[in-house]
Amino acid sequence: MDNAAYITLTRMSGLRREMQVVANNIANATTAGYRREGMIFSEYVVRADRDEPSLSMALGNARHSFQMQGALSQTNGAFDFAIEGEGFFQLETAQGPRLTRAGIFTPNEAGELVNMDGHRLLDAGGAAIFVPPDAKSIEMARDGTLSADGLPFGQVGLVRPVDPVTMSRAAGTMFEVDGPIEPVEAPVLLQGFIEESNVDPVLELTRMIEVQRAYERGQSLLEREDERIKSVIQTLGR
Repeated sequence: MDNAAYITLTRMSGLRREMQVVANNIANATTAGYRREGMIFSEYVVRADRDEPSLSMALGNARHSFQMQGALSQTNGAFDFAIEGEGFFQLETAQGPRLTRAGIFTPNEAGELVNMDGHRLLDAGGAAIFVPPDAKSIEMARDGTLSADGLPFGQVGLVRPVDPVTMSRAAGTMFEVDGPIEPVEAPVLLQGFIEESNVDPVLELTRMIEVQRAYERGQSLLEREDERIKSVIQTLGR
């Protein structure tokens, strides 16, 4: 296999992974708090023999999450919270702290606020939030302070990574941070709202078509290259 085929195969391999990313975006277009992903392509240069030029190949092996805010949808749920602006909710999981923008919570049997997967929501001090079981009404101020029947009992904590580069997707709508985090100054939260996915289905479908066409062009090039090599072999074998 010559250099042209190697280069084309590396490009097609990256396009295949990008197609998976786009398909996952479309599948999560209605998932609250989901962040759209994209594939990052980079150039990988291989040093060839002394008398030959270097070989440059395309690698698509890194993903990037777009953090632009999604639309806010009103639900009127007492434990549906949406973040307006920067910051993330902090969850306690078996794998360690995780950050998310998905603000759908509910009290568990112990009265602690948890998300749909049972992970506890943490307050501004990093502790679980306990909801008084006999409370008739729960209200949240814009700074995240929670009150039961008019009496404050906790504050939802919003955090962010000190270095955004250290944050990577863990699973679904959750992110892990390989570095320090800090509280968000002047946080703004809304009760009775959730943040929708920031995926634009039309743009993702358009991108899917572009990726598919690029992959097909790579297949066509490989087929022509294979025919060329066969023709050369047949010519030299006469």
